[in-house]
Amino acid sequence: MPQAVKKVSSLLILLLFLGAATGIYTKYYYESAGPLPEPTNIIFRKGMGFQAIVDHMAEKGVIRHPLLFKVIAAATGDGRRFKAGEYAFSAGISPRLVMDMIAGGQVVVHKITIPEGLTAQEIKELLAKEPVLEGGVPDGLKEGFLLPETYHYTYGDSRQLIAQRMQASMQALLAELWPKRKANLPIRTVEEAVVLASIVEKETGVKSERPRVAAVFINRLNRGMKLQSDPTVAYGVEKDKGPLKGDLTSADLKYDSRYNTYMYE
Repeated sequence: MPQAVKKVSSLLILLLFLGAATGIYTKYYYESAGPLPEPTNIIFRKGMGFQAIVDHMAEKGVIRHPLLFKVIAAATGDGRRFKAGEYAFSAGISPRLVMDMIAGGQVVVHKITIPEGLTAQEIKELLAKEPVLEGGVPDGLKEGFLLPETYHYTYGDSRQLIAQRMQASMQALLAELWPKRKANLPIRTVEEAVVLASIVEKETGVKSERPRVAAVFINRLNRGMKLQSDPTVAYGVEKDKGPLKGDLTSADLKYDSRYNTYMYE
């Protein structure tokens, strides 16, 4: 065999060997555990592209060999599907699972629970404390028209969006319930129904007692009486003077507020 042919053959064998070794190592790298020592949440900010996301993961110790990771992502096409957001990486997560998670947009889902009985201002303060939500809370939230329940959101969602969802959920519930109301009630509008329901809710935290409390108020309205509800007095006092430091006093009951149902119908 001529010397040149021997050299070419040796080179081809070497290249085949290197190629096989590279493939074996790439598969090992892709499937094996990564270096992350403990579960970690990482946020990839809006505007971060594929390259920046991979480099950031390497800086945070989620993956080794970011260049190899980029090559695999480019070869599989997954890199084009990388999305900004917040991701929860488990300890020792493999590059394959990292790739699947980000390319699939498997972002962290947060939740916020709005308890019953909160005023619009208290709901506004609760939304303001959520660190992942963005933007300010819109002004002019209508009292009683924010449905209290649990809402889920992800990084990038805004406080305004949550408020809008609360309003939409309340409107949907009212649209379902209003046509089912009993006949001959002294309530003319949806707004009046919401006001009365809010007063009943504040009168007692025990759900089983609410029908009885509501019946008392309905009877007073039918007879042209004032509601004489302490929570309405408290609402008016707090709206003007700030949070009460204790129980209502006799002076509070005489406080001239449009919400004082001892004084006004």
